[in-house]
Amino acid sequence: MALRTRRSTARTFTALAAAVVLSFTGASAAPANAPDTTATAATVQRLNGILADGATWIADVPENWNGTLIVFSHGFGGTAAENAPREAVRLRLLEEGYALTGSSYDVSETLWGLESAERDQVATIAAVTEKIGEPTRTLAMGQSMGGLVNAQLARSGAGGIDGALGLCGLVAGANDLHSYQLDAEYTIARLLLPGTPVKLVDFASEAEGAVTGRQLTDAVVAAQGTPEGRARIALAAAYLNLPAWAPGKDRPAAGDWAEQQAQQYEWLAQGVLNRVEPARYHVEKALGGNNSGNKGVDYARVLATSQHAPLVKALYQQAGLDLRADLRNLTANATITADPTAVATAERTSSAGQGLAVPLLNIHTVADDLVPVEQESRFATRVRAAGDAPLLRQAYIERQGHCFFTVAETVAALNAVEHRLDTGRWGNAATPSALQQSATALNLDGAAYIPYRPSDLTIARRP
Repeated sequence: MALRTRRSTARTFTALAAAVVLSFTGASAAPANAPDTTATAATVQRLNGILADGATWIADVPENWNGTLIVFSHGFGGTAAENAPREAVRLRLLEEGYALTGSSYDVSETLWGLESAERDQVATIAAVTEKIGEPTRTLAMGQSMGGLVNAQLARSGAGGIDGALGLCGLVAGANDLHSYQLDAEYTIARLLLPGTPVKLVDFASEAEGAVTGRQLTDAVVAAQGTPEGRARIALAAAYLNLPAWAPGKDRPAAGDWAEQQAQQYEWLAQGVLNRVEPARYHVEKALGGNNSGNKGVDYARVLATSQHAPLVKALYQQAGLDLRADLRNLTANATITADPTAVATAERTSSAGQGLAVPLLNIHTVADDLVPVEQESRFATRVRAAGDAPLLRQAYIERQGHCFFTVAETVAALNAVEHRLDTGRWGNAATPSALQQSATALNLDGAAYIPYRPSDLTIARRP
């Protein structure tokens, strides 16, 4: 899709805005104990309202508004409206004169708000614009699940979006997410809990998902004590696209198989499965069923595509285990089928990358346990296939963890998007060296942009 010229912000959506119920307060958006900032109680106006579907929204408008409105899309688990990824970022952006807004989405039925999120964000822009006037520029920003919402806004340009910044976005979408997670979960259940019933899909409640998370986590903890168990944990971690660099640890050396596996184990022992299993319930409920299956998956072929295949092979050899036998076992007993309607619903509501209407910069930490950085490769492939690669840039932070960005890294990335809009070209603005220099020059809380290219996402082709 070609980049569109300046659009009249949210004009198309005035009908939605008319249905918005508004309330206002002059209270400061910043708490009393916030860091020093020029965005004080006297200079920031807080607005809030309720959308037609019951979602809420908030906006902060500084007295020194620079004309740019940023609409922020929050991540999974939130039920309240948010307008920045964290408080320190909010205060910095207000200090620089940006107006900030964001909605809660309609999460009355499920925390996976993708059915309504883009619509609610667009309606929020319309509501805020009606009250403060048309911005000279509207930018989208989104984090984690909200990074997927952000990518959808960048795809459509809805609400008059001019450009977008994605933070640790779940940009591969719900179908890919549940497919590779299922492969890992199934591997743990099949190889570490043989003969034990483990429910992996079609959860009836969040609590039921939590039971599965504990089962799988406990199995991993028990297995870590033997060479055979460690090898099988590494196999599951490869399917999960789990990084081999854990928080609080030095990055393992290439070829240090024991330390790489130990750090993958740290992610699992710290509870990553305890987080994703209850979340699956919400996604399935939103989609109307299970959107992932493994029937027909060739697990040897999937492993061959993983960057962690050498680690898995080395540990199996050290343990004296037959890797091919385990892979045949997994392939022969893979019987879970997806609900086609749920798959189609996820493709409609919870996917991105099928094109871009506006420039988008995504940033990601290189060792993310919840949204693996390899999702960026999957997303970029889709954008290229749509012919919109010139609109996309991706940059990477040398750090472990999900959505762990400094204020400086975030502001520098936002400035790069603005450079693209000001000049009509990216130039060098979104390169690692330029972003690092820009972030460091802010003299805030440091930065760690590096040259990096993520591997392909390890995921099976579903029949």
